[in-house]
Amino acid sequence: MRLAIIADVHGNLPALDAVLRDIWRRGADGVVNLGDCVSGPLWPRETCERLMELDLPTVRGNHDRVVGTGRPGALGLSDRHAYDALDDAQRAWLAGLPPRLTLAGGVTLFHATPADDMAYLLDEVADGRLTLAPLASIAARLAEVEEGVALCGHSHQPRAARLPTGQLVVNPGSVGCPAYSDDAPPHVSETGSPHARYAVLTLGEHGAEIELLAIPYDWESAAVEAEKNGRPSWAHALRTGFIGPGVSP
Repeated sequence: MRLAIIADVHGNLPALDAVLRDIWRRGADGVVNLGDCVSGPLWPRETCERLMELDLPTVRGNHDRVVGTGRPGALGLSDRHAYDALDDAQRAWLAGLPPRLTLAGGVTLFHATPADDMAYLLDEVADGRLTLAPLASIAARLAEVEEGVALCGHSHQPRAARLPTGQLVVNPGSVGCPAYSDDAPPHVSETGSPHARYAVLTLGEHGAEIELLAIPYDWESAAVEAEKNGRPSWAHALRTGFIGPGVSP
């Protein structure tokens, strides 16, 4: 089985389209989407339309949950931009996405961890940055997962880890948002380049092959859209893959 894995599109339609073209070029038996589809100052409505048309196996991310079910007055800037751009049917689609799916062949997918759509699975915060968590910590977070392969997103960090249990965990990175900051606790996630990220997992007789891919696209158009919508920090992240000095997306 050859499976393409996307996550954390965050409304970045040109990045999504570039990744989809690359998937079709390389070939895959299927494509799965690990959530956080539309939140951000870019093209939430158009991105939602594209993803609904594709009808991929998709799990609900924390921002999908908030945009789909939240009260407008309580939303942050990125979620509110997406909420206002979507219609009722699109918000209902986000809200109705399952938090977890299991595929044939022993593959399970969720956005962050099986128990919490706001927690990191493969990562932990150290000195204000995301780093690879100890394997024992990752295994503890997967204690209830029986499948041999677990797919997650959320941190936007492309990573793969094989646990002492033999389980394989893959985060494809973010299609549409190469850097962000968070306050709980304060930290940044930076990939160091503006490329759109995704992964291809090939499960064969002799084990798993993992390709963590970085795809060029017209990130300047995305940065300009972020600036037009009043989010210069997003524009900096989209152009560079880094958080700008003194600002956060």
